[in-house]
Amino acid sequence: MSDLSLPRVRGQLLRGEILAPFTWFRVGGPADALFIPADAEDLGQFLSALPEEVSVLPIGVGSNLIVRDGGVPGVVIRLAGRQFAQIEGLDDARLRAGAGALDSMVAKAAAKAGIAGLEFFVGVPGTIGGALTMNAGCYGRETCDVLVEATALNRRGERVTLRGADFGFSYRRNALPEELIFIDALFQGHADDPSAIAARMVEITERRESAQPIREKTGGSTFKNPELDSGEKLSAWKLVDEAGMRGARRGGAQVSEKHANFLINTGAATAADIEGLGEDVRAAVRAKHGVDLQWEIKRVGRPVSSPSAT
Repeated sequence: MSDLSLPRVRGQLLRGEILAPFTWFRVGGPADALFIPADAEDLGQFLSALPEEVSVLPIGVGSNLIVRDGGVPGVVIRLAGRQFAQIEGLDDARLRAGAGALDSMVAKAAAKAGIAGLEFFVGVPGTIGGALTMNAGCYGRETCDVLVEATALNRRGERVTLRGADFGFSYRRNALPEELIFIDALFQGHADDPSAIAARMVEITERRESAQPIREKTGGSTFKNPELDSGEKLSAWKLVDEAGMRGARRGGAQVSEKHANFLINTGAATAADIEGLGEDVRAAVRAKHGVDLQWEIKRVGRPVSSPSAT
């Protein structure tokens, strides 16, 4: 990658930048190149001029991400700064938010504008771009419930407008091509008293803080809640707990004592420690329950050493 001539940009284009500081786990090796665009136009021009064989990985604030210790090939794109984080309340209880806006800030802006229905975002870590990618949600509500449309750039740098129905949302995923990089989204709520909305957000926040290790170096919920062929839905944390893995460790990584579906970096973990511990958990749950837990956290890049299971 170092000998590849990349397009000229107005934003920042950094080679060999360590990605650990950009993730909530605080682990991970270098990106071949890290691009922080000045604005959407800068990003579009970059993509249109970038050779097709160069891989592209968009990240937000790295809340649901393990970057492996060997780093990430190609170009990592991070949407940062005010230009990607703008939030605007509109008529008819609608709100538009940039893909780089924190989910929690979207919830707070909606409350201030008297727009109800978006309260759940206060309990979702990460940005709107990530919420669109994985249909993020909590406590019975998901992104698909409030999304009207979103704007994205394709691999050629062209703008694409996507209606909510175009996403093909399901549990923690959408069915869109992975090449799309979201720019902003339009949400639909309903009018309500701002103080009533704020009170519901306080309830969500208190519930989350009492049950989850949000003050730790963590990546949020580690595994998806599985659904059996019979249609029965299981709780990942309960399966992990019953398999005896609450508090389990590998190197500097630990299964949270507070919530068994959270992995934490106790201070000196590597990405291999965290991913390997996750695979230890999957193996234990498979042995105990015959259930294959699926990762909710996205794992990217080149491993220095492979985890113990796949």
